[in-house]
Amino acid sequence: MIRVAILGGSGYTALELMKILLHHPHVEIAAVTTRQETKEGTPLVSELHPILARRLDLRCEPFDPDRLVAQGVQCAFGCLPHGVSMSCIGPLLERGLRVIDLSADYRLRDANVYAQWYGESHHDLAHLAQAVYGLPEVYGEELPSAQLVANPGCYPQTAILGLAPLVAGRLVDLKDILIDSKSGVSGAGRTPKLTTHFPECNESVTAYGVGHHRHTPEIEQVLSDIAGEPVEVIFTPHLIPMDRGIFTTIYAKPTRSVQEPQLLELYREYYAKAPFVRVKTNVPATKDTWGTNFLDVTVRVVRGRILILAAEDNLVRGASGVAVQNFNRMYGFPETTALL
Repeated sequence: MIRVAILGGSGYTALELMKILLHHPHVEIAAVTTRQETKEGTPLVSELHPILARRLDLRCEPFDPDRLVAQGVQCAFGCLPHGVSMSCIGPLLERGLRVIDLSADYRLRDANVYAQWYGESHHDLAHLAQAVYGLPEVYGEELPSAQLVANPGCYPQTAILGLAPLVAGRLVDLKDILIDSKSGVSGAGRTPKLTTHFPECNESVTAYGVGHHRHTPEIEQVLSDIAGEPVEVIFTPHLIPMDRGIFTTIYAKPTRSVQEPQLLELYREYYAKAPFVRVKTNVPATKDTWGTNFLDVTVRVVRGRILILAAEDNLVRGASGVAVQNFNRMYGFPETTALL
């Protein structure tokens, strides 16, 4: 059994992660940390997440890397906010633990790019250089030897996996790609904010981060790896009044004449060995991916443009599910373990 710790146990991604790991035959959740305090000290996990009552009888604890080592923790899942995460990950790595970090702190290889988009300096440069980007369909071969995995963002997965077959084959103009994404409110996290307050977001749709959303350089970094040359995108996210799910529509300009049947076959071949990418003939819907680790994608040709349509559950495939998928790859378990 692999003893694991969940860092930052109060959020939605931590909850989904614990629900999945409770069904993993090779995992024991040994510790859950939180920065929250009550009059009695740190809360029980079931006080943070009542759905886990009688399923995970642990009391949360403050983050202490030496205590985690003493408890026999071998792998930690970081569910902390960006900026906070990098201050905790380094001490764990130095003590020999493996880490899957769900924050954005280790996704961007260039610390200057991180500072530009996140508004603060990266202060764990030593470990930034060793991080493997945790998208199994692209970097799967690097995961078994990784000590630090940077879990991908929720939006970027629909964009990257939606575009990968076309970018890899140079079938689209790499400088003329528009990505329109819509996410449920849970993507903003559990901490209360005015924009996600029910009367503000219910029965309303709005764009945000227009022209400067932090997932833009993440998408471009990975697509550039796939293409072998720089890729540029315009990415616009939207908040829609539902709990969970992401739907992305991508518009790309083909570099040569293409037909839908050929493109669908290209996608099927490209993802033939990817257990969690479902290439559909019909248009995907977020309801079809709800609570699963699947990413559904299809492709259309409309008036000389290629349209890619993709859907996922932002909390599972977009965060916790792909984290477990990465974990399985790291430890040599079947990739689908606890996810099907």
